[in-house]
Amino acid sequence: MQTNQVKLFVVGFPREMDEMQLAQLFSPYGDIELLTIVRDQQNGRSKGYGFVHMKDQSGAEQAINALNGLQFGQRKLEVRIADQQPAPVVHQVVPQRLVQPGRETSAPVKKKRPRLPK
Repeated sequence: MQTNQVKLFVVGFPREMDEMQLAQLFSPYGDIELLTIVRDQQNGRSKGYGFVHMKDQSGAEQAINALNGLQFGQRKLEVRIADQQPAPVVHQVVPQRLVQPGRETSAPVKKKRPRLPK
């Protein structure tokens, strides 16, 4: 049987929030199949992020639209489909070329690695 379950990544909720409270936050937008709060293995405290498996795409989209950006004190809730990564910040690095007198540009100088004796 094919399932249309959608896994959401949720971060930024209060660390004191438990699974029941998180379920209450998401349940108005659709049926929840599974909910997991990631906890520290040594002390059992919430790390402030987790996963909510919504039963269908419609419920997942409604939850994202309603809850993403919600403010909890100093923390801001972020809700997105788990497989989607936030857009990375790309910094383009342009290699500098060495300029020799009398020439406008030249190829970069390649350093040889020393040979190790056998």
